[in-house]
Amino acid sequence: MTVPIPPVLIGLFDDAAVFPPGSLPLEDAVPAHVAHRGGAHAGLVGAFVLAAKDIDRLAELTADLPEGSFDLSVTVALPGVSDALAAARRIPAVRLVGLEVAVPDGVAADSVVPALVEAINDGSDLTVYVEVPRDDRREALLAALAGTPYLAKFRTGGVRAELYPDERELAAAVLAATRAGVAFKATAGLHHALRTTDPETGFEQHGFLNLLLATDAALKGAGEAELVALLADRGGGRVAERVRALSPEVRDVFRSFGTCSVAEPTTESAGLGLLPATVVADLTEVSA
Repeated sequence: MTVPIPPVLIGLFDDAAVFPPGSLPLEDAVPAHVAHRGGAHAGLVGAFVLAAKDIDRLAELTADLPEGSFDLSVTVALPGVSDALAAARRIPAVRLVGLEVAVPDGVAADSVVPALVEAINDGSDLTVYVEVPRDDRREALLAALAGTPYLAKFRTGGVRAELYPDERELAAAVLAATRAGVAFKATAGLHHALRTTDPETGFEQHGFLNLLLATDAALKGAGEAELVALLADRGGGRVAERVRALSPEVRDVFRSFGTCSVAEPTTESAGLGLLPATVVADLTEVSA
């Protein structure tokens, strides 16, 4: 039995369990994802995210699943898009729903969209995210994506402290995307609902609820200073109250984020009163 999910959270958690720091073995991550998609909390869970180099391993692991039942989003560097598409579409159970394309160093912003058009020439309805580099190509790349079917992907953390943009950098990225009319997803580092300091690493980590609020504020014309304050807010009751008031339209812009643990953001959302407590019991059963 499923539980009611607030529209602002539906499909927000892409399952990136195989990526660091979780690094769940693929043999364990695939059945865990199937269990999540069959659980009471299924409405929270988006696609399974996998690197292009590991696609072929899915064939055996999904052999017993119904055709087209396993939603997959593939991370791939720009030159490998065509090969990744072909590999994913050879697996009967896989329904390829997304591509998350990395732009290598030295690739000019104005060459990205033409390369994608050439590689994805089958008229498919894939959602294609382009990871926006944290360098001087950001503005030009977002401008190039504007008006195209391609969306942005922002890296919000990683396994080293320097991979985390601070509040001002992330606020500027969100403002640039909303002003260009480019929707986005986030990846890495959003381990918690709220802005926090990781007790083990000391890393300053963004909260996915803070990012929802900052996106909504940007859409309403807020400036950088207001977005910075929303991204920095650690007040759980205050943030949760604001999230409850959000219009679902904010998700037209902030589409999803990849998490190496579906359980963590679900449990924290429930702890803030944004989800029924029954989802935590369901997660315990799924993980058992």
